[in-house]
Amino acid sequence: MNINIRQETEKDYKLSETVVEKAFKNEEHSDHKEQFLVARLRRSDLFIPELSLVAETSKEIIGHIMLTKLFIENERNRYESLALAPVSVLPEYQNRGIGSKLINKSIKIAKELGYKSVIVLGHDKYYPRFGFKPASSWGIKAPFDIPDEVFMALELEDKSLNGITGTVAYSKEFFE
Repeated sequence: MNINIRQETEKDYKLSETVVEKAFKNEEHSDHKEQFLVARLRRSDLFIPELSLVAETSKEIIGHIMLTKLFIENERNRYESLALAPVSVLPEYQNRGIGSKLINKSIKIAKELGYKSVIVLGHDKYYPRFGFKPASSWGIKAPFDIPDEVFMALELEDKSLNGITGTVAYSKEFFE
């Protein structure tokens, strides 16, 4: 199967949201509203068009990923990072490496754009294969109570999270 990963365009938005909705439809740890989160994030000042990607085969969109800006804050400083949320693949195409292709491509682009780190709340057996480690390793905390192993960070540049501690401040779009 030939998979093309490309930047999402405005005309893809409705199709992408449908992919996100279908991808999370049977997910146990989901509020089943991820497609609305994607739409809200696109309208926010956190949206980075170059980091909103789709996977397609035969011109059909079968996957989507979005990285948006977020901040890690402490009493003295505010550090910019990226949130990986969500990554979605249509159920009939899952477990074929498409999600991995989307993640790898988005990480590559984020590095090229000069971003230093990515934060994800996700499956602790999946994301470490991309280099994600518990965010607590750097003294970075989630703004809510969750198991340590599912809240992870990835350095996009060697030692880019050294000395950065604080709590991740997700935008209001994540809570609406």
